[in-house]
Amino acid sequence: MTAEPLIDGISRTLDCTMAEAEERIRAALATQGFGVLTEIDVAATLKAKIDVDRAPLKILGACNPVLANEVLGRDDSLALMLPCNVVIDQTDEGVRVRAIDPISILPGDALTDLADEAAAKLAAAIEAM
Repeated sequence: MTAEPLIDGISRTLDCTMAEAEERIRAALATQGFGVLTEIDVAATLKAKIDVDRAPLKILGACNPVLANEVLGRDDSLALMLPCNVVIDQTDEGVRVRAIDPISILPGDALTDLADEAAAKLAAAIEAM
């Protein structure tokens, strides 16, 4: 694992259980207009598929339908970047909740306004936890 993350994200570490963090982030995302479309329990999947043990890690695919519709209306190739990933994982410091910063993966400046809005909403959700 690298010392510096390769992808910028919006992050917060909590002193609670994984289940509590998930409940809190789902509620906080909902207040910002996001729903969770997908969820992947990475640790359980790796254990079941290749018998690898790793610390708990779950990926939630969060989507704000208003923003998603606007993005797709401007360029439907951006469906490749939907939904926004929110990751919950267990670290030595506690339960970390991270969301992708859409600006960090945006190709060019054409959608900066929407990426900024999505980033602000994701940051607000994580801060509200």
